[in-house]
Amino acid sequence: MTDTTSAARVAVVTGAARGIGAAIALRLAADGHAVAVVDLDEAACAETVDAITAKGGTAMAVGCDVSSEEAVAAAVERIAAELGAPTVLVNNAGVLRDNLLFKMTVDDWDTVMNVHLRGAFLMARAVQAHMVAAKFGRIVNLSSTSALGNRGQANYAAAKAGMQGFTKTLAIELGKFGVTANAIAPGFIETAMTRATAERVGVDFDAFREAAISQIPVGRSGQPEDIAAVASFLVREDAGFVSGQVIYAAGGPRD
Repeated sequence: MTDTTSAARVAVVTGAARGIGAAIALRLAADGHAVAVVDLDEAACAETVDAITAKGGTAMAVGCDVSSEEAVAAAVERIAAELGAPTVLVNNAGVLRDNLLFKMTVDDWDTVMNVHLRGAFLMARAVQAHMVAAKFGRIVNLSSTSALGNRGQANYAAAKAGMQGFTKTLAIELGKFGVTANAIAPGFIETAMTRATAERVGVDFDAFREAAISQIPVGRSGQPEDIAAVASFLVREDAGFVSGQVIYAAGGPRD
């Protein structure tokens, strides 16, 4: 179903081969947007693209290392040429390199920072020119409840907290051009990433999930589609007075 409250736009979603990114890409396509499905491995994007086109949507797969300045510039140029000028950007690409501080390597730290923060910076910088020219733009950055601190995730927590400061600054700088920037901070969402976390701590995933649910006021775990619904709202034209916000989508209040 097309969202009649928004004109069709070209949206870029990073880390969209699977999980939350794929769900956001599918939702934005259902809302009527043409979607560039971006991930490190272009072939891995095929499933998301096929799911969109099977429902009559428009999508293209784009392989891109978001931590590479050259790769990002080339990807955005290709998207603009093949789909049209992108005016919606969802920075979702992310990786985990969990470990306790005394075991964490410099590579563990740099890899997480480069994908999350450097990647979001490079993508936003490349796409904002199209947004400014159109006098319309929507940037959604994926943070996390881990931004509040999480054992074994010094790198990830720092990156996700950084995404919040980055988002608020984009909102201040770009607001006069009709561009909003907001962040979504998911709580426990059932994805391959949360399964990897359970494996890291040596806990059966079902037990891991039930322990998480016991602390969630709405009494269930989150699904990627829950986050996609928030993203769908934030990129709408009539959400133009919402900017610089961090929305905790965690089934209950978070500080």
